[in-house]
Amino acid sequence: MPQRFSAMQTASFPQLDEHFRIAGRSIEPTIRFEVSGPLAQSCRDSLTTALRAASPSSWRDYWYRVQCPSRIAHYDALRRLSGKPFTADQTRRFEPWAVLARSCGWWWPRERVCVVSDRPVSLSTEVWQDNGNVRLHDPNGPAMRFGDGWEVYAWHGTHVPSWVITDPRAWRIARETNVEVRRCAIEHVGWASYIEEAGLRLLATAPDPGNPGCELRLYHVRDRTKVLLAVNGSVERDGRRRRYGLTVPGHFTDPIAAAGWTYGLSGAEYSQLLRRT
Repeated sequence: MPQRFSAMQTASFPQLDEHFRIAGRSIEPTIRFEVSGPLAQSCRDSLTTALRAASPSSWRDYWYRVQCPSRIAHYDALRRLSGKPFTADQTRRFEPWAVLARSCGWWWPRERVCVVSDRPVSLSTEVWQDNGNVRLHDPNGPAMRFGDGWEVYAWHGTHVPSWVITDPRAWRIARETNVEVRRCAIEHVGWASYIEEAGLRLLATAPDPGNPGCELRLYHVRDRTKVLLAVNGSVERDGRRRRYGLTVPGHFTDPIAAAGWTYGLSGAEYSQLLRRT
C-alpha cells in the first residue's frame, strides 16, 4: 500500500505542475515562498521529526511523502488563485488528499482497514525565519498535545524531555549527556540562575575582542571540563543577543584562548578578530 499511494502521487503532481505551467506562472513563486515552502519546512522541523522518533518503521518515508500537506496546500492555492480549475480526473485524484489534509492528522490505509489520527488538541509554535517558517516552542508546557495524552516538548524547535520545560534543575542538567538538550535546559533556566544553582566556580574573565562591549567568562564545571560563557555576536529576532555556553577542554585558563579554540584559532589569532557572528 505505501508504494502504491506513493506511485499515485508521483504520477499526479507532475500533471498538476503542467496544468498550471502557464496560468499559475505569475503567482507560483509567491505561493511557494508564502505557502508551501514555510509549511514544508515547519512540518519537517516540528511534526515529522517527532513522529519519526516515535515510529521507526521502514515504511515511514513513503507515508510522509504521500501525506505532505505542503504539496496539497501548494496546488490548492494555485487552483484558487489562478482561476484555472482542475479537470474532472485531476479533481477525482486530488480532492480526497485535500479533504484528508483539512480534516485529520496522519493516516495509514491498509487493504481492509484505515487508521486515522486526530489532529493535535493544542499546538504552540514561534516564527523563526523571515519567510514565515514556524517551529515548535512552548516554555510553559507541551508544545504539541494530542487527545490521548501523547505530548511533545520543544524549546525553540529542539525536541526535549519534559523535565527541560517542567523541572529544569541543575542536577538534571549535569546528568544529561545530550549537548543540545543540556543547552536548552540551561537557556530555559537562564545562565545566571544555572551558574548559581550549580555552584560553578568563575576562573577568569576577559573582554571579548570579537564582540566589543561583551565579556567572556570561563567557569570550572568538572574535571577536564570548563564552560566558556559568551554573548552571541548576532542579534536575535527580538533585538536581544543570546548568552550561550560552550564546553571547552579543562586545561584552558584564559577565556580568550578558550574562545579561539572553539573557532580553531589560537588565543593570539582570536584577539585580532574585528567582529565575530
